[in-house]
Amino acid sequence: MTESTRSAGTRTRLTRRGRLLLAALALVLVVGAVVLVLVLRETGGKVKSLVIPEGWRAGQVYAAVDKSLGLTPGTTRRAATSAGLELPPDAGGNPEGYLFPATYPVTKKTTPSGLLAYMVDTANKRFGKDHISAGAGRNKMTVYQTVVVASIVQAEADTTADMGKVSRVIYNRLARGMPLQMDSTLNYALNRSTLATSRADTRTDSPYNTYARGGLPPTPIDNPGQQALNAAITPPPGDWLYFVTVAPGDTRFTADYAEQQRNVREFNARRSKSAG
Repeated sequence: MTESTRSAGTRTRLTRRGRLLLAALALVLVVGAVVLVLVLRETGGKVKSLVIPEGWRAGQVYAAVDKSLGLTPGTTRRAATSAGLELPPDAGGNPEGYLFPATYPVTKKTTPSGLLAYMVDTANKRFGKDHISAGAGRNKMTVYQTVVVASIVQAEADTTADMGKVSRVIYNRLARGMPLQMDSTLNYALNRSTLATSRADTRTDSPYNTYARGGLPPTPIDNPGQQALNAAITPPPGDWLYFVTVAPGDTRFTADYAEQQRNVREFNARRSKSAG
């Protein structure tokens, strides 16, 4: 996420889940390009349940709907553009962030447009609550911007306990006019999920490249859950500007760049040892 060491043209991520366990997760993500961790269970033989996990991108949701309805891949993505979804004006018709993670019923009469509308309606009900708008106002954000923050928190936090601190880092960097430098947003621009970010990557011409561009990305980068949203509206107090997950369950937050660099060196040493 934030400034990192450079070697041989590669920038090692400082902040986006620098956990060693991601090696195993990466293997899962690679299989089939989009891993549909779809939980479809028969209930009475007539209704199935489609589970959308927290943090899935819209593309993953579309593929899951196609699979659950037995449709040709790409059908739901096309439906999203003509479904007349009730999205906020700032979304520009892009439902990313508003396909709320939950369990949805699927029947023989379910259509892609109807299912997407159900998800967006669920999001609007969750995001439209008074405490959400009040929290957004306290942080000088719109509700839509708060959903953008929540999506980054969802992608970056190694554990639920870290979500609030990640949120605080985002707000602290925005307040100081510092670029967010979140690998999760860059990965979204490049339609991938990876541990390493190269120097060339950070020069990518995209509004989602928060290394090169200031402020928040233009839309959410995934569909965040309630815990990430709560973290986005009520971050704990703190002066943190950097973080890195040195090992699973060991994410270190600091306001001191020198300390961050020491933490990064420890992370790199652990990663090299693991790779060896």
